[in-house]
Amino acid sequence: MTRAGTVAASRTPGTLKPGGTESECHPWRIRLVEHPARFESPFFKAAKRTAHKILDETADEDLPYGPRPVGSEHWEMHHGGSLWVKTAGGWRMYRARVGIEWSMQFCAEPSRVDRLRRDAAELVAAFPLTLPALAELGYEEAEELLRTPVVDADGVEAWTDSLFNVCVPMSRGNHQGILPKVPGEHHYPWPVKGADFVRYEDFQLWVTLPDGTHGAVSPVDRRGSGDGHVRLVLAPEGSEAADTLAQAQAQDLGLMAVLPSNSSAALQAFAEQIEPGQRTAAGPPATRRARGNGRRSPAR
Repeated sequence: MTRAGTVAASRTPGTLKPGGTESECHPWRIRLVEHPARFESPFFKAAKRTAHKILDETADEDLPYGPRPVGSEHWEMHHGGSLWVKTAGGWRMYRARVGIEWSMQFCAEPSRVDRLRRDAAELVAAFPLTLPALAELGYEEAEELLRTPVVDADGVEAWTDSLFNVCVPMSRGNHQGILPKVPGEHHYPWPVKGADFVRYEDFQLWVTLPDGTHGAVSPVDRRGSGDGHVRLVLAPEGSEAADTLAQAQAQDLGLMAVLPSNSSAALQAFAEQIEPGQRTAAGPPATRRARGNGRRSPAR
């Protein structure tokens, strides 16, 4: 079944200027079709089975992206370039130069994928415990994958669905979620999304902008500075803030889009670090009860 929608616009010839707009005069059409049924290749099944065994052996504090799933939740395996190695302290996962998303294998040039294989082989060679440990887990194809050059589409497919590409373990939200719930890596740029895994828990990275869309902000100074301004680092295309952010990030201007400490975005971002009802995020940090230990500590 195919559903079709048409979007048309017009272009006015001329020189593009800051603050101006550009559009097309030729109508264009996007066909919305049903996604083909997904199946798990033998390569993916073997990689996922091994990754689950690795995760079972991994302590909670060593998991790469967020806590272990609970209840009905489960790990989703992201094609994000998962370079698993065994160290003296246990399993560790590094990210490859790039990850190959499943659909991107069809435009992947074999020699460029082979560079990823060589990178992975060099990393694994630095951790000699890795291949014996993987063989013990039943992933005996690891050695062959690492030493076999990628020269054709079959090789690209095998690498794309291998343990060294497909097994970045994430929750459903962190993998493919959309705001206002959880921002997923598939929908938000990694330089911003990555901050979710290093930020203080009491700093709200994702905020609702005045026009109702969702964006991301960062502090402009270190924790404890008392500066409540926030820098807008992501705004969705088409939002009121998007054009301003794009102009600020232009290389020839080198500016930041900064929101004041009494803006709704700043108040959301620092909500857990300021006193309830406070109308500015600036000033000394509030004293809050630390989670789980019953003691009071400065929030920021």
